[in-house]
Amino acid sequence: MSLRIYNTLTGEKEIFEPIVPGKVGIYLCGPTVYKPAHLGHAVGPIIFDAIKRYLTFKGYRVTWVVNVTDVEDKLMAEAARLGTSVPKLARELEQKYVESMHALGVRTIDHMPRASEHIPEIITQIQQLIAKGHAYAVEGDVYFDVTRDSDYGKLSNRKPEEQFAGTREGLVQGNKRNPGDFAVWKAAKPEEPDDVKYDSPWGKGRPGWHIECSAMSMKLLGETFDIHGGGLDLKFPHHENEIGQAECATGKPFCKIWMHHGLTRFNTKKISKSDPEFEKVMSSLQLSNLLKAHPPELLRFLIVQSHYRSPIDFSDDALQAAKTGISTFYRLFERLERTTGADPYTATDGVEKLSDQPTNPAIAAVRDSILNSRLRFLEAMDDDFNTAGAIGVLFDIAGQINKFLDAARLETKPDEPARITAQAAGASLITLGRLLGLFLEKQAKPALADDGRTGKLVELLIDVRKMARTAKQFAISDHIRDNLGTIGIVLEDSQDGTRWRVE
Repeated sequence: MSLRIYNTLTGEKEIFEPIVPGKVGIYLCGPTVYKPAHLGHAVGPIIFDAIKRYLTFKGYRVTWVVNVTDVEDKLMAEAARLGTSVPKLARELEQKYVESMHALGVRTIDHMPRASEHIPEIITQIQQLIAKGHAYAVEGDVYFDVTRDSDYGKLSNRKPEEQFAGTREGLVQGNKRNPGDFAVWKAAKPEEPDDVKYDSPWGKGRPGWHIECSAMSMKLLGETFDIHGGGLDLKFPHHENEIGQAECATGKPFCKIWMHHGLTRFNTKKISKSDPEFEKVMSSLQLSNLLKAHPPELLRFLIVQSHYRSPIDFSDDALQAAKTGISTFYRLFERLERTTGADPYTATDGVEKLSDQPTNPAIAAVRDSILNSRLRFLEAMDDDFNTAGAIGVLFDIAGQINKFLDAARLETKPDEPARITAQAAGASLITLGRLLGLFLEKQAKPALADDGRTGKLVELLIDVRKMARTAKQFAISDHIRDNLGTIGIVLEDSQDGTRWRVE
């Protein structure tokens, strides 16, 4: 099956054919580093990290660019409020963002260009626009003339007059020819700090928000590249303006495919800044705080278990559901290590080992089932990077492996072909999960904070529970299990006895 991607520009799924055979260029709009990043800022990078991993698996050489906006009005205002410089604040928040991304498994970004370090490229593009009559200078400001771009609005299907200020800063309209015109260069004001004033042919100033992405993406990926991504909220005006600037400057198509991911909804409602709980809620949603409260892989799993074009619902219930889901895999990996004597996380792709094992009905059945599931996983990813469908296949594979282990009973009945098959099946599952950026490292088990006596006490309670069940005192048995569960100690019953683990 050929890879198909939904293109916002055409409104259709299209068979993906890169501009340069074998190579893919991707640009994702990154953070504006004026406030600590929250969960919503992680959605795009996590999605596109998975996309790059999958494209690389398919044999493409992928270059992925994520920009950093470090020249911007909100950043200037926040630096002034904190009594620091714009560069200092920007670097501090950028570093925290990078650290959070790495914790979340986002480790495949190739370039993170900063707007402040690409002023020459930005000025060159503005000069091209002026020379071709698509931009005009007024008292140190330079505006893009939307009426001179006959294709303006083709991404969002909005007319130029429907754009109000044209930038998130809300420019005054006094010097603009048309209400929809937007700034590509903004004249410096006397009261603004010198560290955000750059020399230009129009006097000291700084770039507008939209022009930086056009200039940096084309420098690193070429005048026409394969995929441009970002949140749905950026489609208009930001991405629309990027297209206008770039194509009017070069006369070439800017980007082949536009991908927009769904937005993050917190507790299924929007929190207003006037809400008394706003600051408390936003603080709890900051990535640094979330990563202290929850395992990074859990947050990543929460995001990739939905299709990228769907909204991400973030709530206590959603987190608990994700925790329950990913624990299915952790329990299986523990079981595989216990029964096969090998750590699944260190194994390589087990497809070949699955095919090489001696044939008996049980081994043949699990082998064929997992190989078929692997094909379904790849089909899901080929269908517009359907990570939700791919996660569903991973659950199916986990179920198949558990069923095989139940039948093989390797804990009490050694069987080398069955052991190798189980090991290879687990390796196949982890290999597929890693295409989504999951199961990259073994998860540390929660520790019991004592000298070992708590573990002995749990074993004693398990023995008492076993005695209660033998005596058919099931109410007592359930009471022990349920109350241990309330303090994070989970009992797991199997044919080979009861085991416990800490959640």
